[in-house]
This record gives sequence, structure tokens and C-alpha cells, in this order.
Amino acid sequence: MKVAGLFAGVGGLESGLAAAGHETSILCEIWEPARAVLASRMPDVPCERDVRDLKALPGEVEVLMAGFPCQDLSQAGLTAGIEGTRSGLVGQVFRLLDQRRVPWVVLENVSFMLQLDRGRAMRILIEAFEERGYRWAYRVVNSLSFLPQRRERVLFVATTTDVDPASVVLADEAEPQLAATDLDARGHGFYWTEGVRGLGWAPDAIPTLKNGSTVGIASPPAILLPTGGVITPDIRDAERFQGFPEDWTKPAEQVGRPSLRWSLVGNAVSVPVAKWLGGCLASPSLYDVHRDGKLPPDGRWPKAARFDGKRRYSVSINAYPHWEARPALVKFLQYYGKPLSARATRGFLSRTERATLRFADGFQDRLRGHLARMEAFESEKDRGCAVAAE
Repeated sequence: MKVAGLFAGVGGLESGLAAAGHETSILCEIWEPARAVLASRMPDVPCERDVRDLKALPGEVEVLMAGFPCQDLSQAGLTAGIEGTRSGLVGQVFRLLDQRRVPWVVLENVSFMLQLDRGRAMRILIEAFEERGYRWAYRVVNSLSFLPQRRERVLFVATTTDVDPASVVLADEAEPQLAATDLDARGHGFYWTEGVRGLGWAPDAIPTLKNGSTVGIASPPAILLPTGGVITPDIRDAERFQGFPEDWTKPAEQVGRPSLRWSLVGNAVSVPVAKWLGGCLASPSLYDVHRDGKLPPDGRWPKAARFDGKRRYSVSINAYPHWEARPALVKFLQYYGKPLSARATRGFLSRTERATLRFADGFQDRLRGHLARMEAFESEKDRGCAVAAE
């Protein structure tokens, strides 16, 4: 099918759907570093700048995709809701649909939108689609299905066709082979910037790559290696954690500082997730109605649900549509990471010692060992610089 990619970022959704045989007709992205990536990686696809200035979609478009801005919906953001300055841009999707009811719509966003304001954001979206005659289905999908990154995102599919959207997004389910914590045998990802209320602990994987800062302050996760060292991954491995080829975002350096690449990667849609979805759009499966249940009476939204044109249902299904074999985390890494500095380690340790969280046995001791090595290394480095200055 022909695809329009709004809020395209660096083309994660579009790359995945292309790998499944679909073709992007038009892109729309306002942020210059992301536009630089799209211009380099998808040079033959026209890219509009501002969705608010987009008059209409090309008549050939059959799938409208929008990974609309999540800053107002995420736990890490302002949580202003669906009507926030950024996330409210999803209204432009409905403006375009009111001009022409595109047969298929795919939305992607953070799973926190299901909880925000007791589900008000989802309720607004769902009612807007139902008013326009769309049936819909959505599901929280975890990128860990395909890659060693634990990343939950809502995939929302709506259609005016005779195809059941549940047969696209709610038919595949796999049993995940989740690793257990073993500090001696596996690498473990965590958020070194946290430590009081959360940790993001991920055995043999990394926690969700975050979008960092639009001014270029990177926020990569840390990885505790079986050797006891603590690193943050190289940006090229971060791209691979999202399913992109390494250096996919390098063209952004033409218009901004290199650290902006972390924001681009953190904002992106995981390519293998999009490829799976694209395959399901091309060849839907059969939905099992025995998965149907009642929606919670408190108005909150479950992790999967659907609307058959008459009634809404909760759906019993996990976040893993597939399980792909992958190397161990330490073998997945292809580049030397950056050792977590003594200052960063010291700050993180201090937070863990104040926290009421439960940590894996030996975790803090290994961090103390890493801190001692980094302090010794930095002290030796300082002495070397002093001798050189003399």
C-alpha cells in the first residue's frame, strides 16, 4: 500500500513498512536534524515541513501513519495530555481524514497514554475515530520481541475497510524467553540517571532508549557487564537497538551537534516492530474472538482492546507478537561503550542508598567496585596531566 508518514522522525515506521513491501509516498517532519536524516536515507520521498501547513494527502495514500509527539503523554514529559502543545498535533490527523477518509490509519505512542488522566487521551482518540466510521484495535507491543531493548509502545490501527483491524494487530502472540538476573553471566541494563523511585532493570537487555533533550543532552542507559564494569553504549549500538543500520542518524550532524542523535534514536519507532506490523497489514491473520472481554468499569484502558463497529472489547493478549532469537547483550554490542564516570557512578550510588527499592544481590557492591576503579583511573590521569604541565 501507499503510505503517508506524519511526524516521521528518522523514519522508523516507514523503514519497517518498506521492508514489508509498502511504499512511502510522502513524509512530514519539522525538526531539522530529523529532516536531514530523512533527506539522506529517503531522498526520493517528498518531505513536508509542518503538518499544519499540509493541505491534503496525495490521493494514492492508503495508509496514514503518525507517531505523533509523545512529550505531553510520557511519564518523563509534562503529562499535559492529548491537548498539550505537542501531542495536540494529533488533531491534524483528523483534519486530514475529514478531507478524505484514508482506508487505514496507524498511530504509535507511549504506553503511558493509556493511563494518563484516567485514560482521557485514549477516549478522545477513540471517539474521534468512531465518529468518522472507523473500526479500531490497539495493543501494547514490546520491542523486546525482536531486539534486546525493553520498549513498550501502543500500536493503534483503524480502518474503514472490510478487514477486521483486530486481525492485523491482535492475532499474533508468542511466549517470550525472558532472561533472569545473573550478574556473573549476563549484562544488565539500567537507568543510571535514576535510582530512587525506579531503576529500569533489564536482564540481558537495555531499558527503553529515551529521547534525551532537544538541546543535545544525551541520556543513554547504563549496562553492568559481567566483569563488573559499567558502560553507556555507543550511539551506533543505540541505533542497532532500534533496528536501524549503524550510523543511520549520522546525517543529523550536518545541521546540529552529534549528541542530538540520541534524541533522534530515542524518539524513533523500532524498525522490526514496524516491519511486523507492515506484514500484518499486507496479510492479516484470523482474530480469535475468545480473547474478548469486558472493558474495566473504572474507564481505564487495558493493554489491548478493539471496536468491531458496534461494541468495544478488552482483549487478552500479551505484548509479544513474536520472539526472535538474539545474541546475549554483551555480544550484541559491537562497539566499546563509554565507562560510566566516577561522578555519575557516585551520584547514582548515593541515590540507591537512599532508596527503598530492592536491588539484585551484589549490584551495589559491583557499582562500588566500578567507582573505585574509575576514581583510581581518573586520579592517575590527573597526575599524568600535572606532570605533563610541569
